[in-house]
Amino acid sequence: MRSRGRPDRRRLPLRKSLLVRLLAVSALVAACSVAATAWLAVQTTSGAIKQEQGQNLTADARIYNKLLGYAAGHSRWDGVERTVHELATQSGRRIALTTEGREIIADSATGASPPALPTQASALVDPLSVDTALAAQSSGATGTAADRVDPRAVGPFRLPAAERTQLRRTADRGVACLNDAGIASDVVEGPSGRPRIQIVGNAPDRILGTRCSTDALDGPTETEKKALGALNQLTNACLDRQGRAGVQLRLDLSWGDTEPEPSTGPARRLATPVPVPAVQSSDNDRAIASCVGAARREQLSSYVASPALLFIGDAGGATVPGFDLSPANTARIAGVAALVLALTVGASVLAGVRLIRPLHALTGAAERMRDGEESAPVPVTTDNEIGRLAATFNDMTAHRARLEEQRKVMVSDVAHELRTPLSNIRGWLEAAQDGVADLDAAFVSSLLEEAVQLQHIVDDLQDLAAADAGALRLHPAPVRIDDLLGQVAAAHQARAETAGVTLTVRTAAPGPPPLPLTADPVRLRQALGNLVSNAIRHTAPDGHVALRAYGSESGDEVVVDVEDTGSGISPEDLPYVFDRFWRAEKSRSRRTGGSGLGLAIVRKLAEAHGGAVSAASTEGKGSVFTLRLPASPHRTPAARPLKPSDRPDEPAPDHQG
Repeated sequence: MRSRGRPDRRRLPLRKSLLVRLLAVSALVAACSVAATAWLAVQTTSGAIKQEQGQNLTADARIYNKLLGYAAGHSRWDGVERTVHELATQSGRRIALTTEGREIIADSATGASPPALPTQASALVDPLSVDTALAAQSSGATGTAADRVDPRAVGPFRLPAAERTQLRRTADRGVACLNDAGIASDVVEGPSGRPRIQIVGNAPDRILGTRCSTDALDGPTETEKKALGALNQLTNACLDRQGRAGVQLRLDLSWGDTEPEPSTGPARRLATPVPVPAVQSSDNDRAIASCVGAARREQLSSYVASPALLFIGDAGGATVPGFDLSPANTARIAGVAALVLALTVGASVLAGVRLIRPLHALTGAAERMRDGEESAPVPVTTDNEIGRLAATFNDMTAHRARLEEQRKVMVSDVAHELRTPLSNIRGWLEAAQDGVADLDAAFVSSLLEEAVQLQHIVDDLQDLAAADAGALRLHPAPVRIDDLLGQVAAAHQARAETAGVTLTVRTAAPGPPPLPLTADPVRLRQALGNLVSNAIRHTAPDGHVALRAYGSESGDEVVVDVEDTGSGISPEDLPYVFDRFWRAEKSRSRRTGGSGLGLAIVRKLAEAHGGAVSAASTEGKGSVFTLRLPASPHRTPAARPLKPSDRPDEPAPDHQG
């Protein structure tokens, strides 16, 4: 039957088992991961197959447009290698440029022997004969003129910096005027560097209602006049060879008759063709347009790079095989998923078993400890979180055993210390009741001595309990340590004379003079008094007990030594002298020692002041107890107002400077 108030030790149901939960979570995570990965792979691969062709075409068009722009702005292909490699890096493709004779100009393929180029080029890069299909596929390509000359090929029409700056200022003034008139506009710069005003909304007729004039931008500059004149001569030469009349080209490459334009303004925007029959005019316009295109190509031929063959392929020089989602591939995916799931479950089982085994051992040890049974240490097999938990549990078990043993010893010692004076008091009172002892002054003095001893034990226990609870409060004040040593020596002088011991305060010390000290004078006298009482008790007649104070070598502590020429302490017993109820003489006789609480109180008082106490001894020659306290201006962190009930039964402190 299950005992009342104790947990059930029966085996946990599987649904609550940590191992089963770990296994279930691992299996669920693995299954979801495999399913999601397979679904994503199928969807991504299918989409990639559908989009591959269109994406390749768009990427090829962008590569073509980029190289076409390079050719339009450079007279030679020198330096195109960097552009080719950048395009290859961005697209992940192999890009090669060759002359029409298939001599390599630039190739993104690396290595000593790159793969051979295909027999057919992807495109011909010629800014004077643009591939309109590829140009239309590129989203970043500029418009192509009717003569298939790339608009970025400007040749001699490119404006120098001075003319460009002057036109830009004129355009900026026009834009500012239009914006002030409420017409949103901006300056757009063409390939030649000529700025033009663009009206937002494409409503140029709105300018007519304003006083803003843009005619100053219509006239050609000196550079443009020179280039336009050369182009006009080439065009008219072409027309003359066909027996046609010459024309006058304008800056926008429209044309009119050869009559001179009015001298009062720039060229007219609208063409003024020669009045001929409609059919004849249409044939003539086509002939003029053909001659203009031929003239442009002739004029620009020395300003653009020569035609080059463009080859675009995969980075490795081979095509990437497609993915066929056939039943065989589906089965392969399912098999791999099952294998991954099995491996995950197996690894989870192994990890779970290794995790659960030490936890079961810890649980059993804790249950045995709870029941008061002897608990063997839990084996520590690994240096991980569980291993460290087991090691910590073993340390806790050992510490608990030590504390339990100390508790038992302390209870026994307290009972012994309290029983002795109580037994004496009871014995004397029973003797008086039976008429055996007389109630004289000696009788009352004996009873009072035992009561005072009992009160001292209770007070010491109360001080230790307050120190353990962190409630030992101090009343710090400036203290002159030399005067305080004198007070302690005077208070214990009578006891020393009775024991035949010489008690002195030494002025010469091995260190520098003591520093200013801030401490609770009453508590400090109590600590030093305990040390002096202990020294007198263990010093034979004609022995010496000396007190001295000095500063530490570091200059931040006040050191007080209580040195005696007593019996000393053995090296085995020295580490335990500050333990409660510890006495080297185990019989605990009143004639050979006190209650065993005095030195423990000294240690607690020293720690409450932020200091420490230590002991050094040579058996048969004497002992030295050293009290170290932080010097001013270091204040003790435990300084708090002290209630009257908390203070020992001693005189009020002397507040001396």
